Amino acid sequence: MKPTIKISLIIIFLLILILFFIRALSPKEIDDIHPLRECEREYIEKADVLWVMPFYENFPISENKSWCEEILSLNKTIGMHGIKHTYNEFLKNISNQEIQNAIQEFEKCFGYKSETFKPPHLKITKENKKLIKENNLKLKYRTNQLIHKVYHCQDSGTLDNWIIDLF
Repeated sequence: MKPTIKISLIIIFLLILILFFIRALSPKEIDDIHPLRECEREYIEKADVLWVMPFYENFPISENKSWCEEILSLNKTIGMHGIKHTYNEFLKNISNQEIQNAIQEFEKCFGYKSETFKPPHLKITKENKKLIKENNLKLKYRTNQLIHKVYHCQDSGTLDNWIIDLF
């Protein structure tokens, strides 16, 4: 084997190893939290960050006060995950009013405004990125997903939750 190929393989191995350790030490997250979605308790307990959908299936989270209180009682960081979490929701233009309604719904449920936002399926247009920033939300995106272990309620992510646990 040529020395340049050996060096390249060593570098790739080291980068994967570094990523493994970063993911192991970073806060764990879980996506797709909503009262209408069953979510495995095991993964909610493992997670440090809960990503909540304000209007999943047009059902506002604040309509279930006991759920809001239960989520708050977990004493975890809570962020906003889309508005309705429909497929490619942020690949079409979202109005400022839609974002404002979602922010208000989050605040009605939890008593404070979300500081962070993650688009469903990690897809978002440049215009919608600007809109998120204009509403003082910090956008969590692809890099966030890469450096954190991110579980999904109902094991609905690209990778199964048990695989996320491994790496």
